[in-house]
Amino acid sequence: MKTFYSYTYDGVGKVEIGTGSESITDVHFAKSFVPSSEYRREETPLHRKAAEQLREYFEGTRKVFDLPLAPAGTDFQMRCWDALLQVPYGETRSYGDIARAAGSPKGFRAVGMANNKNPVAIIIPCHRIIGSDGKLVGYGGGLDIKEFLLELERKNARS
Repeated sequence: MKTFYSYTYDGVGKVEIGTGSESITDVHFAKSFVPSSEYRREETPLHRKAAEQLREYFEGTRKVFDLPLAPAGTDFQMRCWDALLQVPYGETRSYGDIARAAGSPKGFRAVGMANNKNPVAIIIPCHRIIGSDGKLVGYGGGLDIKEFLLELERKNARS
């Protein structure tokens, strides 16, 4: 059985953190997460650790997360999410960059779909992926939250 718990952060609102027995399985914005019957509501030490690291991130003091992750996805999605984890705090990459890093140079549209299915928002930083023309495109949490996260990172990357 998985567990979930909600926390609220300035700028993005309520965030739902889901865990398995020993790892983070989900981080979703509350408006896009409806826990299934496989989840029960219970705060665990891992929820508290993740919530604390997210709080530090939003305060600008944490730039790298140190949490056990276990997102569920296809092999391609996992390669994309691994590539996202390599994008440094405060930087952006294009969908094509991630496609090349995931071993599928022409798969930029598939990267967009993998980003859309990313179950661990913020920690697996799909918000750092932008269009090849530098424009903000697509984000499950909404472009306003994507813009907020990128600005937060830009502002704190220098400190």
